[in-house]
Amino acid sequence: MKILVVDDHAVVREGIRRLLSTIPGAEIHEAATAQDAMELSRTIAPTVIVLDINLDGSSGLELLRRLKADNGAHRIVMFTMHSEPSYAMRALKAGAAGYVSKSADAAELVTAVQKIASGDRYLDRSTASELVFSQTFAEDPLHKLSNREVEILRLLGEGKSLAEIAAIFGIAYKTVANSCSRLKEKLGVERTADLIRLSVERRIG
Repeated sequence: MKILVVDDHAVVREGIRRLLSTIPGAEIHEAATAQDAMELSRTIAPTVIVLDINLDGSSGLELLRRLKADNGAHRIVMFTMHSEPSYAMRALKAGAAGYVSKSADAAELVTAVQKIASGDRYLDRSTASELVFSQTFAEDPLHKLSNREVEILRLLGEGKSLAEIAAIFGIAYKTVANSCSRLKEKLGVERTADLIRLSVERRIG
């Protein structure tokens, strides 16, 4: 089983490597950037990709979309600090086969990789429970946002400027500015500072 771990923190990658090395026959590869992940996914044909949503200089959700567009057969599990139902739903709709929060028991990631490698899907118990019992997801204004808009909101909460966000996505500054205007309209706020506050309060960043 070939496993590609995509995370921009070397310590996290090492921890995941040690954890997943307990799987019999596991051959583990690592990527720290979106570019490396794309190249390795093409050269090693991984059985499962373990992907973090928060990548330095990139977006995990955007990379998920690119990986699936490049090869629809990719089996991807998102391994992230975000445990909100809205993030799990977005990842699954974008093509992820699984979603595991970094706050979950370590054994759940091993279980997720094994199940996803065999063709199943997997949600860690806490995330699955929140999805089942969330009564407000449909009314949540964040549900109205596109994946790109959610990622822009997250990056704003991390302190990124519009120019930096444009560079991360490889799009024009004006495109990001227009997206911020739509974000304000959809979320009912008037200032960029309000978007940043919302991102921090909702733990988007």
